[in-house]
Amino acid sequence: MSGRFVSRRTTTPGARTSPEAGPARTRVWTPPAPVDLGLTLGPLRRGPADPTFRTAPDGTFWRASRTPEGPGTLCLAARGASVEARAWGPGAEWLLAGTPALLGAEDEPESFTPRHRLVALARHRSPGLRLTRTGLVLESLIPSVLEQKVTTDEAYRAWRLLLWRHGEPAPGPAPRMRVMPDPRGWALIPSWEWHRAGVDDKRAATIVRAARVARRLEEAASMAPEEAMARLELVPGIGPWTSAETVQRSNGAPDALTLGDLHLPRIVGYALAGDRDADDATMLELLTPYAGQRHRAARLILLGGRVPPRRTPKMPRVDIGLL
Repeated sequence: MSGRFVSRRTTTPGARTSPEAGPARTRVWTPPAPVDLGLTLGPLRRGPADPTFRTAPDGTFWRASRTPEGPGTLCLAARGASVEARAWGPGAEWLLAGTPALLGAEDEPESFTPRHRLVALARHRSPGLRLTRTGLVLESLIPSVLEQKVTTDEAYRAWRLLLWRHGEPAPGPAPRMRVMPDPRGWALIPSWEWHRAGVDDKRAATIVRAARVARRLEEAASMAPEEAMARLELVPGIGPWTSAETVQRSNGAPDALTLGDLHLPRIVGYALAGDRDADDATMLELLTPYAGQRHRAARLILLGGRVPPRRTPKMPRVDIGLL
C-alpha cells in the first residue's frame, strides 16, 4: 500500500501555538484505498482521557509523541480521498514522514482471507481498517506494562496521572495534551509518585529497566516482529503479552497475537466455536487458518461484537495509592 504525499508549510489561522513549536508543517497523503482513521488509530488511544490522544469535534485526530528528533504533535484530518497531516515541534518532520506508515501504508490487508462468516462480515463492514505502525517502541511499551495484571481503568488512570505529572506540554495548538517523559524522566520518577498513580513496585521497576535500555529497545521498531518481541523480552518483567501488545503498534505486526490475556481467548473461542471457556491453546488452534495474520483476525473478531455473556463480577479495582 503506497500513495501520494505532498508537503507544505502552513500556519493555523487564530491558533495559539507555543513559541518553540514554530509554524505547522503540512503534508497531504492520498492512500490507494480508503483508510478509516478511527479504526486504524484507535489502538494507540489509552482510554478516553489519554493526554497523548484526542479526537476533536470536527473529526480530526491529534497525537503527541516523543520522536527520535524530540517532542512533536500530529493532527490528522480526512479531506475527501486524502489525509491532511499537520505537525508542530522538533519532531514534526519525523511525524510527517511516518504518517503513511501510521495510517497503514506498509500494511497488506488484501493478503488476508477470512475463514469464518463472522470474520468475513467484520471485514466487509470495516473496509478502512489498517494496522498502524508508529515506529516508536517506548510509547507503546510503557502503557502496556501499566496494563499488566490490573483493570484497564486502573492502567488508564496511571498513564494519565504520570503524564500530567511528569510529561511536558505538547507543541503547537494541541488541545490540552502532553508528551510522555524521555527515558531519563521515566527513570527518575520517585517511588511515591508511582505509588500515587496506583502502580506497584514490580511494574514500576519494569518501566525503569526499560527506560535504561531505551535506545536498544527502540531499535526493535525496525526489526522483524519476532525479533522485536525477543529483544523486548530480554528485559525482566516484559513477557509475551507485553511484547505482543507493543509490536502490534510499533511494528504493525499482523501476526503478533496477544497471549496470556484474561479475555481475548474467551472472546475468540466464543465467537468462532461457541466456547466461552477457551484458553490460549484453544485460541491458537482456532486461529490456525490465519497463520501470519492472527492479530488482524483477532481485531476483526473483536469488531464483530460477539462476546460471551459475563458470569462473574468485574475484577475489583484496588488503589494502592490509598493503602
